[in-house]
Amino acid sequence: MQFGKQEERRRRKVREAMENGYHEIPENANEHCPGPQAESAGKSDDCQGCPNQEACATAPKGPDPDLIAIAERMANVKHKILVLSGKGGVGKSTFSAQLSFALAGMEHQVGLLDIDICGPSIPKMLGLEGQDIHQSNLGWSPVYVESNLGVMSIGFMLPHPDEAVIWRGPRKNGIIKQFLKDVYWGELDFLVVDAPPGTSDEHISIVQYLQATGIDGAIIVTTPQQVSLIDVRKEVSFCKKVGIKVLGVVENMSGLQQPLTDFRFKKVTETGEERDVTDWAVEYMRANAPEMLKLVAYSEVFDSSAGGAAKMCLEMGVPFLGKVPMDPHLCKAAEEGRSCFVDQKCGASAPALKRIIELLVENQVVSGISIDDSA
Repeated sequence: MQFGKQEERRRRKVREAMENGYHEIPENANEHCPGPQAESAGKSDDCQGCPNQEACATAPKGPDPDLIAIAERMANVKHKILVLSGKGGVGKSTFSAQLSFALAGMEHQVGLLDIDICGPSIPKMLGLEGQDIHQSNLGWSPVYVESNLGVMSIGFMLPHPDEAVIWRGPRKNGIIKQFLKDVYWGELDFLVVDAPPGTSDEHISIVQYLQATGIDGAIIVTTPQQVSLIDVRKEVSFCKKVGIKVLGVVENMSGLQQPLTDFRFKKVTETGEERDVTDWAVEYMRANAPEMLKLVAYSEVFDSSAGGAAKMCLEMGVPFLGKVPMDPHLCKAAEEGRSCFVDQKCGASAPALKRIIELLVENQVVSGISIDDSA
């Protein structure tokens, strides 16, 4: 009986995918191509001069058959979470990597899909640089960190890590579709999708390819200052327009926070010469104010006087998940491709990240997560 229900659910997803079909835009199409399946295909002003104009105008309209294959693959994935950002450099990929580590640490089957085609940093952040993709009769195999954490990225396909990916939108869309229909993840509890900054081709593609199979929602990562929040507002607007639930906003790099003893101290002379006086400062505190050695120092790096992400979420009616402070140990964990939860080194960031996941559970935004207190 249970098998029958699963099969019926899978078939329903396939039907929905067919009904909401989206056809891939040709690689040599004009920049603002409406798509071969659009009613205006081959007829709009944007089609003038396109080498595909006549073919698009006369081609029969219909659903994209690749959506059947995508629906088949995604039928085995319980939860799909997009991780988005309005701007680059806000720590979105770091958050995606650590979220995946955390979910895998809770004994869930996790897949991390990197669709940042031009800036694939996920292989580095998962400690998988230099790994290759392998094929089997079931399709492309993800590269595994652990038996329950698989990763897919174009970074595994580049002949050299410094190789630039210089692709137009249609080719990017093509590789995203291939990742979705050809990668064999097996049974997954979570598929975390790390998207590039903004609201461009990759975002439209992932939504159109996945929406019929069900997306739990998007987590949006920002930094506190207005120049970042301006773009995040656009990201929230994008999610609302395409029907993706905003699971919440994370304010990353929310101040620098670390033990006082981790700081280096310098003395600057009148001539501008810098001299390291760390040993003297630590010894002075130990002798005269030993209680200071237990303090944690905090400093705002970005201007949050306008209220930061919390105020923006209140104004836009979306959940605020919390703040993650700047933590040099988290940066080092990302550089070394390891989880920030496995030891006590990330004393500022790991507890903050854990609270964010707990909030997701409490609000039942993402069901099926149980927090392991040892994480």
